[in-house]
Formats: sequence, structure tokens, C-alpha cells
Amino acid sequence: MPRLLWAALAVVLVVCVGVGAALQLDRIGRGTPGTGAPTAEPEKRAPVVFALGDSYTVGIRGIKPEGAYAAETARTLGWQIVVAGQARTGFANDGGTGETFASLFGQQLSWRPAPDMVLISGGHNDVRMRPEVITQRARALLEGVRNRWPRTQLVLMGPMWGGDPGPKALMVRDALRDVAAILRIPFIDPLSGKWITGDVRRGTGNAARLIRRDGTHPNQAGNRYIARRLADDLRALKLAAPVLGETDVGYNPPDAAAEALPTGSSTRRAARERP
Repeated sequence: MPRLLWAALAVVLVVCVGVGAALQLDRIGRGTPGTGAPTAEPEKRAPVVFALGDSYTVGIRGIKPEGAYAAETARTLGWQIVVAGQARTGFANDGGTGETFASLFGQQLSWRPAPDMVLISGGHNDVRMRPEVITQRARALLEGVRNRWPRTQLVLMGPMWGGDPGPKALMVRDALRDVAAILRIPFIDPLSGKWITGDVRRGTGNAARLIRRDGTHPNQAGNRYIARRLADDLRALKLAAPVLGETDVGYNPPDAAAEALPTGSSTRRAARERP
């Protein structure tokens, strides 16, 4: 009898030890607090952003794409970015290249998997186009992007200028802002924001240190500055870290106080060298 009792106790002990070991392994596998094992943190994915534009976006001679404002913004905000577009192009004007933003979107971006956000920036090269044509082409492009990727956040950024903008620049800006309002897309406005001021040739405003001698394009310091301004605006819109299918930010009405802009400078000088 004692021999049978001892055998039974041994079986119970083995079962208890086995169950305890299994529970301990389960706690470790799940990272239960108090076990000493760290809880596995899900890896954060960098937002994927497509930027489409003219030479402000893709760079020019002396400014490589990775040094232009779009790539600088990606570095600032921790994005994975695909930069697309071509110098001298616009929404309606091909600048003699045979391409517009719409054709470049089709060639360079439309075949890719859906990104978290698409930023389209331009209009400088459209200053000689009629406002209604700019409106029509910009709306068609943005609707096409939205239809292609309905869960992707869209952002439209108006024209940039190498100094104080003139009436034609403001006309393009107004046409694009109207499209953004119609389609309920966030609009970023470098002209109302007075990102670049003055005239580089006269040594006035911040253009004297941020714009190249062509009077149009930002230098390396200018690209970094534009990236900081853009990053600030995106943070204010809660678009610094977009997520596919989750980020849904609509049109932002302009601040009336920011609409007072100097309009005395001519646009002809800036139009000589297309961005």
C-alpha cells in the first residue's frame, strides 16, 4: 500500500511540474508582465508618400531630386517618398516637353500600389494659361488620382514663387484653390503663407538668401526652408503621418488675415526660367 501511495504522489508531482512549465512558457511567449521577458512592440511603418510636380519638386541642374524640397520634407517627417514629375510642366502647360502632370502621373505613379498620401504641387508654369483651363485640368487629374486610389489621402499645394508674387501667380493660385474646395481636398498655399518674399536681384526679403540668381528656383538652403514650412503646414493639418484608409482630412478654408499680399512685383522675370 505505501508503495502504491508513493507512486501516485510521484505521478501527481510530474503532472504539476509539467503544467507549471507549460504556463511559464506561455507567459514568456506572450510577454506577460512580471516574467522578465520584454513585450514585443509592433514595428512602425513609415508612411509612403508620392509627390508630383515641376522642378521645384524634382530639382534642377545643381539640385538633385534628393536635395529638393519634397525629399527634404520626407527626411523631416520620416516618410518613404516617391518623387515624380518633370521640369517646365504644369497642370495645363507642357512647357514644350509634351508632358503635363496628368501624363506624368500615368507614366510614373499610377501603376504603383496605393500610397498613404499623394501630394501634387505646381502651377508656376501655368501662368500663361487661362484660369478655366487650369481648373479643368487640375480637377480631372485629382479626380483621376482619387478614383485610382480611393483610400489615399490627397493634398494639393499651390504654386511657389521666387519672391513676391504678381497677379498672374495669384490667378493660378486662386484657380487651384477653387478646385481644392470643390473636391474637398486640403490646400497648402505658399503664396498666402509668404514662404518666399522680396527679390533676389534687389537683395530684398528672404529671397536674397534662399533663391538662386535665376530669380525663380530655391537654392539648397531654400529647399530646406520650404521643406520646414511644408512640414509645419502638414503637422497643422494632422497630415504629417498619413495612413492608408485611415487618414481623411478635407478642405481647409483660407485664413482671411493671410490674404493680404504684395502684388506690385512683375511675374515676367520669374516666368523667364520655368521651374
